[in-house]
Amino acid sequence: MSRVKWFTDIDKACLVTNFKKRDWVEGSEDDWNFYWAGISNFRSITSLETGYRLSDSQIINHFPNNLELTKKDLMVKNIKRYRKDVEKAISNNTTVVSGGIDANFKYMDFLPMTFTLPGDYNLFVEEFKKNPSSIWIMKPTDKARGIGIFIVNKLQQIKKWSRDGKMWSYANCKDTYVVSKYIESPLLIGSKKFDLRLYVLVTSWKPLTAYKYSQGFCRFCSVKYTSDVDELDNNFVHLTNVSIQKYGDDYNEANGGKWSLKNLLLYLLATRGKNEVDKLLHEIDSIFVNSLRAVQGTMMNDRHCFECYGYDIIIDSNLKPWLIEVNASPSLSATTKSDRFMKHTLINDILNIVIPEEFPE
Repeated sequence: MSRVKWFTDIDKACLVTNFKKRDWVEGSEDDWNFYWAGISNFRSITSLETGYRLSDSQIINHFPNNLELTKKDLMVKNIKRYRKDVEKAISNNTTVVSGGIDANFKYMDFLPMTFTLPGDYNLFVEEFKKNPSSIWIMKPTDKARGIGIFIVNKLQQIKKWSRDGKMWSYANCKDTYVVSKYIESPLLIGSKKFDLRLYVLVTSWKPLTAYKYSQGFCRFCSVKYTSDVDELDNNFVHLTNVSIQKYGDDYNEANGGKWSLKNLLLYLLATRGKNEVDKLLHEIDSIFVNSLRAVQGTMMNDRHCFECYGYDIIIDSNLKPWLIEVNASPSLSATTKSDRFMKHTLINDILNIVIPEEFPE
């Protein structure tokens, strides 16, 4: 049996150590059986221009049109459409809608109110004027690590931003933003805001086959939370991205501003009780299931592909989870010993699932 040739353009220890412990050999960009690719390289490999076709002895870590779930505006569009389909099925007293979805499935309200700019600008203004004191968060649809995000509480701020940045060219898709209702009452621990990074592995879209990783972590802001409008531009209060927080004076390098999912659940069991925690976990599972079903019909299935999605979820003070975004290439960087162990185990478990026994034969 021949040895697997691996290749990656992401130089992370959790990948390479897992490949080597399986006695795989390093291949090249032109000669590989297993490729863990960054998004840009993946798109180059699978673009129509290259005409490249994956062979039976090749596996790669993305699906061709993963943007349907991981690009912020497309995710919102697909989930909104899916929710309408479910609501229509319920109103028609049917129990099943397309894709075999149970129309009685609960917890469909997991996405903060969101509009895409510039296309939905007039709808956004209409909604904003209903509650002029509301706070909204602006995010570019094609950026990550907190780049380009800012918080607004006045329409003039968006108008000034659009004039200064000349963002309203409909021909320029790169300038598309989503604007979402800000979760103003997040669950706080130690008076600090946090979000959850959780992992879901999809190995097939038809039929939909997905695995939830049992571990995950919280990412904390380094400065105590306040809803004071004078602090809306303080990213150390509002944005949990480690790529932002690590530059703060109060950033804790010892724990990387992170807390394990296990520790969070122990804390919530002690402070909120088992029933509340069970309900929270069930609603998070529902976010996974319904978000995947929302894009299932549009995804291109390919048996040579799999994908590990990084879900970012915020829990509010009522212990309700909200989906913030889904990442196609969740960071594999490790800031602490426990972080390294968790991500090494994540990759090991993924490889155990996606690599057939006789591969690459």
